[in-house]
Amino acid sequence: MMFFNFEVHTPYRLFFFGKAQAVILQLIDGEICVYANHSPFTSLSVSGQLQIKDEEGKWRSAFIAKGILEVKEHKNVLMVDAAEWPEEIDKERALISMQDAEKALKDKNFKFEIDKSKEKLRRANYRLKVAGHY
Repeated sequence: MMFFNFEVHTPYRLFFFGKAQAVILQLIDGEICVYANHSPFTSLSVSGQLQIKDEEGKWRSAFIAKGILEVKEHKNVLMVDAAEWPEEIDKERALISMQDAEKALKDKNFKFEIDKSKEKLRRANYRLKVAGHY
């Protein structure tokens, strides 16, 4: 099996650094699975679940917030606003955030408020999904 170098950066830390067989995540125009020797491209990613197939063939899941994916010849870099492994997710906070977003969607009138609330709800839902409590 072929591998590629994969890095995930947040503003606060290097979240992941290592070799991967495959990476799955949501881009603005749909889901993508990146393997070694993928054609180079750069795209915006959306908040959701990141799946990484490691050198041993095991899948690891994490929550990621929106960001940018850059696929190069031998190295792929994902820069996101936030990233959390399942054990790092504060489930109570995610539940409260989800409830706040649902309430805000009912109360808001302006498009930018609705969009902001939808993104907040999306992040909370994916945090809970990754944590295993969806």
